[in-house]
Amino acid sequence: MSSFGVFWLLEVGLNMRVNLQRLCMVRVLVHAGVIAVLVTACGEQGSNSQALSDSLVERSGPACPTSEAPAFIAIAGGRFIMGSERGYPEEAPEREVSVGAFALTTHEITNADFSRFVEATGYVTVAERAPDPALHTDIPREALVAGSAVFVPPTGAEYWWQFVPGASWQAPEGPGSDISDRADHPVVHVAYDDVLAYANWVGGRLPTEAEWEFAARGGLEQAIYAWGDTPPHEGTPRANTWQGLFPVINDADDGYIGSAPVGEFDANGYGLHDMTGNVWEWVAAPDRQSNMGLIKGGSFLCSDNFCRRFRPSANQPQELDFSTNHIGFRVAFDADCGAEPEA
Repeated sequence: MSSFGVFWLLEVGLNMRVNLQRLCMVRVLVHAGVIAVLVTACGEQGSNSQALSDSLVERSGPACPTSEAPAFIAIAGGRFIMGSERGYPEEAPEREVSVGAFALTTHEITNADFSRFVEATGYVTVAERAPDPALHTDIPREALVAGSAVFVPPTGAEYWWQFVPGASWQAPEGPGSDISDRADHPVVHVAYDDVLAYANWVGGRLPTEAEWEFAARGGLEQAIYAWGDTPPHEGTPRANTWQGLFPVINDADDGYIGSAPVGEFDANGYGLHDMTGNVWEWVAAPDRQSNMGLIKGGSFLCSDNFCRRFRPSANQPQELDFSTNHIGFRVAFDADCGAEPEA
């Protein structure tokens, strides 16, 4: 298999079944009566990383919040048991990890937050640009168009992820959609370059996976979920996840079919909202050789019968230069910037 993955062509109407738990992303393009399914295998090593390496700029100095930074909470850090033996294989082994003091935004970065960044800088997101052919040599150039992946509930045998040309953070479902009534929802359709650009603008950085997991646990040692061991679908909803049989029935017992406004659900022990569900969150774990990063937290599409990655220890690989309507982020700051950590 090549650096991007397998390019399959299927006749329209062919019954397609793909195990997404073994894959990182599936792009579905419909053109001239043919479905093009582009599948990325997790952990696949790439051969051409120069273009990606040139585009990624990590912060080299202290990450201290500017006046544009959203509200954040300082966390003292400490030692904790990272990972789990009760989840997916990649979560193991459980190991003791030390995390220094840091700060994290209290909620996911919102459309309003990101709008201020774009208005101030003129930034154009990855989804609003055509993909770099150097990173995807297996794909015909005519198929490399600006757009992003959108979840579309299936009505039959069709697959639920569709690559929608023109979908972006400003048009989450594609052309004709907008965010006029979603200012307080998490920004989505953001790739790794996009979240780095925003983080740099507010003086921050992305949290490491260990920082993110430490923060998500909220002080609870080895609990399955961010609030304890009770599953999110039992009792009063604790997060924005999928209730029902994914991907066809969403009972929306939590009040939402898609993303929810940030802060709608109770904060964890550190005062952080939405560390479970709502949207996946990027962490600072890029593998530039394979064009893969890491996301954590699960999303509104995670259910008890599929994904089940709405736990602090869980994670999922994600292409650095690709985005979806269920991936967002939050920003971390260093502790030596004057903020007092939580006890």
